[in-house]
Amino acid sequence: MRISGGRARGVPLVVPKGDAVRPATDGMRQAVFSSLAARVPGARFADLFAGSGAYGLEALSRGAAGGVWVEKNAKAAACLRQNLAVVCKSLGRDGSGLAVLGTDALAWTPVAGEEPDLVFIDPPYEIIADVAPVLFARLAVALVAKPDVLVVFEMPGELTLEPAGWECVKRLGKGAHQPTVVIFRQA
Repeated sequence: MRISGGRARGVPLVVPKGDAVRPATDGMRQAVFSSLAARVPGARFADLFAGSGAYGLEALSRGAAGGVWVEKNAKAAACLRQNLAVVCKSLGRDGSGLAVLGTDALAWTPVAGEEPDLVFIDPPYEIIADVAPVLFARLAVALVAKPDVLVVFEMPGELTLEPAGWECVKRLGKGAHQPTVVIFRQA
């Protein structure tokens, strides 16, 4: 697994051994960032259920100004920190404006004045039905100052989400039994 575009393109990413993390594929990230294109440079992001940090690191490589990764699994967070250091070195930047938080994504609230422009959510598939309504409700309140925020949600292709107060802008992927990504905005 590697950074698929931007200034850190080709930088390899490490993932923890075992099944604690299901990283977003290079192809899926390429599709997502092709769709987001002009929204990424200068943006702030939040990568929830971050795992290896691939979505946020890809955003960083493609010109995002900064952001936060939220990952409660200690092994995954350790890999993420390692990946962040390698990507920052490749980009020639320090870690200012970047943070890895070892907490539950459901407990995360953005810092006032540092609300993200992009929110990446890639939870374990088996908990989506439980966490999605809670996350979207919390984001609607926490991001009231960012009415143009985009939420990028990875899920199985057979699943459909219709969160209250949010609308689907685009769905990427090949359908049932394959990972898909849905981009939402506030309705």
